[in-house]
Amino acid sequence: MATEDKTIVSADRLSFLYRTSQAFNASLDLDKVLDTVIDEIIELTGAERGFLMLYDADNNLAFQVARGIDQTNIENPEHGISHSVINKVAESGEGMFTLDAQTEESLAAQLSIVNFKLRAILCTPLMVKEKMLGVVYVDNRMVPGVFTEDDLDMLKTVASNAAVAIENARLYQVAVDKGKMEQELQVAKKVQSGLIPQTTPEIEGWEFASHWEPAKEVAGDFFDFIEKKDGKIGLMIADVVDKGIAAALYMAFSRSTLRASLTGSEFPNEGISKANQLICNDTAYGMFLTLAYLEIDPGNFEIRIVNGGHNPPLVYQKSKKGLTPIPRTGMLVGVDDQAKYEETIVKLEVGDFIVLFTDGVTEAINQKDEEFGNERLEKIIMSNKKASAQELMDVILSKLTAFTENTPQFDDITLLIAKHI
Repeated sequence: MATEDKTIVSADRLSFLYRTSQAFNASLDLDKVLDTVIDEIIELTGAERGFLMLYDADNNLAFQVARGIDQTNIENPEHGISHSVINKVAESGEGMFTLDAQTEESLAAQLSIVNFKLRAILCTPLMVKEKMLGVVYVDNRMVPGVFTEDDLDMLKTVASNAAVAIENARLYQVAVDKGKMEQELQVAKKVQSGLIPQTTPEIEGWEFASHWEPAKEVAGDFFDFIEKKDGKIGLMIADVVDKGIAAALYMAFSRSTLRASLTGSEFPNEGISKANQLICNDTAYGMFLTLAYLEIDPGNFEIRIVNGGHNPPLVYQKSKKGLTPIPRTGMLVGVDDQAKYEETIVKLEVGDFIVLFTDGVTEAINQKDEEFGNERLEKIIMSNKKASAQELMDVILSKLTAFTENTPQFDDITLLIAKHI
C-alpha cells in the first residue's frame, strides 16, 4: 500500500509539474508570469505566504511578488520574513527548509524568526544555468513541520522551470522595450532632421555650405541659418555636451530659444546673453552646449562672431595669408545665467571665408585610434583655399572619410562654411 501511495504521489507531482510548466509559459508578460509562479508554488507547498525576489540592476534582491494563500497581495513584504534564510540561500545557491525555525538552533536566535514568530520555511534560488535570477521564499507561521525534504526537492524543480519562464519573459520585455526605444529614436531622428536646414541661404556676394552627420540615431550637434529683417544673415553651430534622446530634446529647446533671441536682438552678443539666461532659468535638463555664432552684414562685409566655449572657427583672409582662429568670447551656454558674451569683429574681402566645425571633426578617429586633429584640418583648408564653399566642404569630408576608414565614430560631425565671392 505504501508503494501504491508513493506511486500516486509521484503521478500527482508529475501532473503538477506538467501543469505548472504549461502555466508558466502561457504568457510573456513578466508580471503575469511572476503572479502565476508564486500562486502555483503556494498551492504546491500548502504555504501560508509566498514571496518572489529578483536581482535588480544594482544586483540587489528586490521584491516582485508577495502573496497570501488566498492570492491577495501582501503589503510591505520586506517586513515579516526571514532575511537570514534568504541571504543564506542567495549566497550559497542552495535551497533550504526548516521544520520549525523557532527551535532550529541556527535560526532561532535571528530577530526576524523571533519577532515574526516564523516556523516552517522553504526557500530556493531561481537559477537559469549558472545565472541566479533571484529567490523564492514560502513560509507558514502557524504550523511547524508542514514542509519536508520532498517539498524542497519539488520546489527546486518547479523553481527551475519558473526561472526559465521568468528569464524568457524578461528577455521578451527587453526586446519590446528596445523596439519601442528604436521607434522613439526614429521619431526623434525625423523630428530633429526637420529642424536642420536642408538648403543654404542665397545672398548676393556670398556662398555657403553645410554638413550635419549624427554619430547615432539622434544628434547633440546642430546648425542653423537665421535671416534677419535688416538683411543680415546669422550662422549658428552648436554642440550639446551629452548624448541620446535627452540631448536631442535639449538641442531642440536650445535651438528655438537661441533662434528667437538672436532674431530679436540688434547685436549677436546681446542675443546670446539673452538666450543663455532663458536656457539656464527655464530648463531642468542639467545640460549645456558649446556655441559659435557669426552674423554677416552683406552691406559692409563685416562679420560679428560670438564664441561660447566652442572650437575656434577658422578665418581665412588673403591679406593675412593664413588662418586665424577666433578665440572664445564667453563661456558655454546654459551654465551661468549671468554670463556675458563679447564679439570678435572681422572683415571678409572677396575670396575670404570662415569655417565653423564641431569637435566631432577634429576628434574623429581612424583604425589606429589616431585623431584627425586641427593641424590636418587646417592643411586641407589651406590647400584648397581657392575652392568654392561646397568644393572645400567636399574635400574636407572626402579626406575625413579616407582618414577614418569607416571606423565607427562616437561624436556627431558638423561643418559650416561661409565664403565671400
